[in-house]
Amino acid sequence: MKFVIQRVTEASVTVDGTVIGQTGKGFLVLIGISNTDTIQTADKMIAKMLGLRIFEDAQGKTNLSLDAVHGELLLISQFTLYADCRKGNRPSFTSAGAPDQAEKLYEYIIQKCLEQNYHVETGSFGAEMKVRLLNDGPFTVILDSEQLWGL
Repeated sequence: MKFVIQRVTEASVTVDGTVIGQTGKGFLVLIGISNTDTIQTADKMIAKMLGLRIFEDAQGKTNLSLDAVHGELLLISQFTLYADCRKGNRPSFTSAGAPDQAEKLYEYIIQKCLEQNYHVETGSFGAEMKVRLLNDGPFTVILDSEQLWGL
């Protein structure tokens, strides 16, 4: 599982010309799910993401979590995070999770964040989306379950 976490002052996602999700200060998270990911993987990734201290405190140090700044989440499923570009110039996506499995894990991630009382907005799984953001910093962190825990 891969999370590309961008600290934002605002973000939105549009489908067919209609804004379907938007947030203020918080995280825009692009979520890639592989064919080996599980609920246990998702739980670890969620805990790591929500615990990240990447917002500035009064002294300007990145020392505050999403919760501490009352931040919001915009969660977007993005299978292209599993692009394999080793051969040729056309990426292969064979490591990306099957759509039915990936959608279940994506919905699980959304539900777990909601259960922890975060304001959560989402994209539309499998849809052609346009994502806008104002990256704050810029500050982008990549969480990869394989690199973090060998999952």
